[in-house]
Amino acid sequence: MTRPLSDDLLAQGFADGDEACLNEAYRRWGALLFTIAFRKLGDPEEAKDVTQQVFVGAWRGRKGFDHDRGSLKTWLVGITYKKIADALERRSRNLRDQEAVAESAALGSEASPVATADAVVDHIVIMDELGQLPAPQQTVLRMAFYDDLSQSQIAERTGMPIGTVKSHTRRGMMRLKHRLEVDGEAH
Repeated sequence: MTRPLSDDLLAQGFADGDEACLNEAYRRWGALLFTIAFRKLGDPEEAKDVTQQVFVGAWRGRKGFDHDRGSLKTWLVGITYKKIADALERRSRNLRDQEAVAESAALGSEASPVATADAVVDHIVIMDELGQLPAPQQTVLRMAFYDDLSQSQIAERTGMPIGTVKSHTRRGMMRLKHRLEVDGEAH
């Protein structure tokens, strides 16, 4: 029978990319992270998603783990709290969106059909232009607009350096702006 890895050796193997250490970290601390997420969110499915996001994010960002700043367990718990905050923010944003839709539906008879049609056309044009951007710019802008993520959150989720995320955002926005200005002059 083999002795279980110490937390220090597990952390080192995890940081070095040893998948067996990822599995062992999940075995040791997955239930703890799930429990933390469940207590904060109150939804077991959402807590499962958060737990999965923690391990995926930690694995992708394992080079950012610094054993001198704390244990692997502490680092994973910290990531868990960030993912919980993201989930609560998404929940709040979804609630605001639902309230806006309900309010819009209640006022639907007062809305101008022309204004509604213009909004739909604008949405289609933007979606088309967004689809023509290079893949990294599309990814970053979609995460910023549709998931309402900050640039640092996008960097964390994609594994891109923050400077790269900022560059993709700026280039993508400039390209969209240019395309929309050109289209606007054509009409």
